Amino acid sequence: MENVTIRMLAERLQLSTATISKALNNSHEISEETKQRVLALAAELNYVPNPYASSLRKKASNTIAVVIPEVADSFFAEAINGIESVAQEKGYHVLIYLTHESFQKEQAILRDFQSGRVDGVLISVTTETAAAQHGLEQLVKEIPIVFFDRVCEEITAAKITTDDATAAYKATTHLIAGGCRQPVMLSASRHLSISNKRTEGFRQALADHQLPFTAASIIYCSNDTIATHELLKKAIQKEHYDGIIATTEKLATAVYEAAAALHLQIPHDLQVIGFSNLSTAKFLNPSLTTITQPAFDMGKAAAALLFKALKSSSFALPEQQEVIPSTLLIRNSTLAAAD
Repeated sequence: MENVTIRMLAERLQLSTATISKALNNSHEISEETKQRVLALAAELNYVPNPYASSLRKKASNTIAVVIPEVADSFFAEAINGIESVAQEKGYHVLIYLTHESFQKEQAILRDFQSGRVDGVLISVTTETAAAQHGLEQLVKEIPIVFFDRVCEEITAAKITTDDATAAYKATTHLIAGGCRQPVMLSASRHLSISNKRTEGFRQALADHQLPFTAASIIYCSNDTIATHELLKKAIQKEHYDGIIATTEKLATAVYEAAAALHLQIPHDLQVIGFSNLSTAKFLNPSLTTITQPAFDMGKAAAALLFKALKSSSFALPEQQEVIPSTLLIRNSTLAAAD
């Protein structure tokens, strides 16, 4: 069924669109008789107001976009809650765009924003994103943008992150304290700064405890669940790892599955730490030790910055940086006691 518009109402009643709009908004400039005629026809035709129309005429959509890789990851689900807690207070709509870890999809989404569909963007980039070939640098000049969690370091823009290098260092040190001498880190990307920072912290912890960092110390995994499962089984059998740091929730689950397939007992044969905000981590068997990120606070902080920029054109948004610490939560998948 065709959507009924103000223009259609105007044509039927032989009135101007301005008169129709004012009547629908109960303006004192319009007579009661005309208001009743307009409202009666609107009810008859099931006219539904477009919440974006008036704001678009003012060159504002009262809408912000959140661009993320996926919603299955509990980090992003919590971050969205933080974002919406601010947006609702400001009377803004939130549109969620999923890239599914595809650089091409991300580019297509960002091109769509150049039409003025949204007033600002909050983005966590894909594992495939490389800033050098990205349209983000130009878009930052055209529309307020805040990066959160996964950022492009090369681009001058507002960024909300957590202490990824420090968190990885803590995780690695915890494994070593539990007796691990052959730990490995599972990474989702060779390009993302967040992955590189975690690798940096991991590598530094090994060096500080006189343990070698080799080509086998990092395993780069894909988004293919079956391929990752096979890769992990072969690597664990070949390298005899005694500790694993999984840098995403999916990878933490994959480790449990690989350990079960190889008949390895966690944590006695293989200790595991995951970067995860899963509320069910404590119910896994054994419960998963996690680096828990401040997802809600990061989303809330990113949205707060964006709305400051939307409120004041003089606000220096690209200069804003904030780092919110993560937390090591020790459970039963590792052996070392809490400090």
